[in-house]
Amino acid sequence: MIWAKEETLNRNEIEILQLEKLKGTVAYIYDRVAPYRAKMDEAGVKPSHIESIKDLRKLPFTYKVDFRDNYPLGLFAVDKKDLVRFHASSGTTGKPTMVGYTKNDLEVWLNNVARIACMGGASSSDVAQIAFGYGTFTGALGLHGGLEKIGASVIPMSSGNTKKQIMFMQDLGVTLLVATPSYALHLGEEIRARGIDPEKDLKIKIGLFGGEGMTEPMRDEMHKIWGKGFLCTQNYGMSELCGPGVSGECEELVGMHINEDWFIAEVINPVTGEVLNEGETGELVITCLGKEALPLIRYRTGDLTKLMYEPCKCGRTTARMANLSGRADDMLVIRGVNVFPTQIEEVLLAIPEIGPHYEITVERKNHLDVMTIEVELTDDSLLDSYGKLSELEQKIGKGLKAQLGLATRIKLAAPFTLKRFEGKAKRVTDLRKDGL
Repeated sequence: MIWAKEETLNRNEIEILQLEKLKGTVAYIYDRVAPYRAKMDEAGVKPSHIESIKDLRKLPFTYKVDFRDNYPLGLFAVDKKDLVRFHASSGTTGKPTMVGYTKNDLEVWLNNVARIACMGGASSSDVAQIAFGYGTFTGALGLHGGLEKIGASVIPMSSGNTKKQIMFMQDLGVTLLVATPSYALHLGEEIRARGIDPEKDLKIKIGLFGGEGMTEPMRDEMHKIWGKGFLCTQNYGMSELCGPGVSGECEELVGMHINEDWFIAEVINPVTGEVLNEGETGELVITCLGKEALPLIRYRTGDLTKLMYEPCKCGRTTARMANLSGRADDMLVIRGVNVFPTQIEEVLLAIPEIGPHYEITVERKNHLDVMTIEVELTDDSLLDSYGKLSELEQKIGKGLKAQLGLATRIKLAAPFTLKRFEGKAKRVTDLRKDGL
């Protein structure tokens, strides 16, 4: 099912609509957001200079650091009294990335999520179980509202509590699961371990997955666990842009359709900033159109992808972005949470018993991400006291949990045993490359 007529406009119609909205957005942001006005003035660009879609390239980029530098509301274009919702994601320091919505923003957002849900096969007859964690994370409430908008029944289950997850699936006839791909695989394994065959004993036929990338090996594994007829699609978004609802896969599974009447996508060389051609892989840059509370121009997402413009067999004509192939920066996505090594380093450097050297290992066990942080002791006499070591592990773990919102495994090493680097330190080893 196609939710909105804008999904089937021809390329010329899409670009006419985008240009009209772009002109309005640039004038709006120049008038209302001082940091943007300063950036544009420095670049010598005025709203009147935007006469075509290609003129977007004249505008300066927006970076995640801009959120940190203007925390909490310095990038907002409306007064706080005009906001009806706040959300936040993790930032590169202790400060979160704060986002907000006006009443109109909320309506647009949930309509965009409704489109994504329909792309992925959802309909008004579905019973949807949401296994994202609720709170300031945009994923849960975004999919919740979008699915309700198309008329589906929603169970706001949140993450964890496997026993109750399975009970609701059985008792309420759940047909659609919202989760991270890794949690869906873990949950499916737990279901099978209890002697339940999801394909025969449950009614779940659709998975709408986000919060982390889904590789093709993960999708293949999903079919092994949930059944060959299980339709699993992934969708893309981030809090800064709106949350979920930027793009999503349709049932053809040939890339994620971008809601182009609300977002302009570019792909750039992450080093030079040069805009790349269709089909070339680079860093995804998104400009938001028509947002009232937090309009963003040329936001560098850090995600690597490529764009495709040929119409899809599903009937949609919007551009598609390929499944993400990596990151242009050092951000990790752990169980749907953005984690930067600098966040970890900030916690570790504040603990006098450990040195400045550390190593991060990320692996996937039972389809769930596990992060282990190995740190060096500054005093090897601590190795003689199990009690002190245990106390220190708990102290480090508690500090990291408060900073990241995630539980981590801590491994303590003797002084001078971790690898030293002459050049740029390689702190992270990601062992999830097998896709599972």
